[in-house]
Amino acid sequence: MCSRFLEGALGLALCALLLGGCEREQRDFTGPQPDTSGPAPSLADLQPGSLTAQPRDPRGAIYENNAYHIGQGQNLFRWMNCSGCHANGGGDSGPALMDDEWRYGGDIDHIFASIDQGRPNGMPSFRGKLPPEQIWELAAYVRTLSDNVRKDAVPSRKEGLSTTPPLTQKEPEPPKSTDAASTQDPQK
Repeated sequence: MCSRFLEGALGLALCALLLGGCEREQRDFTGPQPDTSGPAPSLADLQPGSLTAQPRDPRGAIYENNAYHIGQGQNLFRWMNCSGCHANGGGDSGPALMDDEWRYGGDIDHIFASIDQGRPNGMPSFRGKLPPEQIWELAAYVRTLSDNVRKDAVPSRKEGLSTTPPLTQKEPEPPKSTDAASTQDPQK
């Protein structure tokens, strides 16, 4: 029994010796601070309510009044579920796109920046999820929702399949008479 006690005491002393030999990490909480004098991270200079004149991106002119790109943007608007927040432009949890008040600017460059970089309180960034060409197409379509483009550039029809036959293939109906004599009861 004594040898067992001696082995236990020796094991305990060895553990205490090993634990005592460990040094705890020394942390200096008052040491030098990181250098913040370098350039700040580049963020968009576009802020709500401050629509300062900025140089226009030349790529915007390619997409802005081009019916093909606007049609592609309309498809992307549906495919990317933009209607889930913007309700086909009328606004829901996202802002309305059909009015003339644009928090971050209504130029195609500003709309591109909003889609590309995202905006606080809900608008996700699509940078890295969509190529820039598709973001420009989306921006071109969004501008059409508030009538900010030429009428000859706006597609006059949807690009998808139609489930109703065209009016030219329907049977013609006889014209309906609207004069007062035909609407009166002949019995009187």
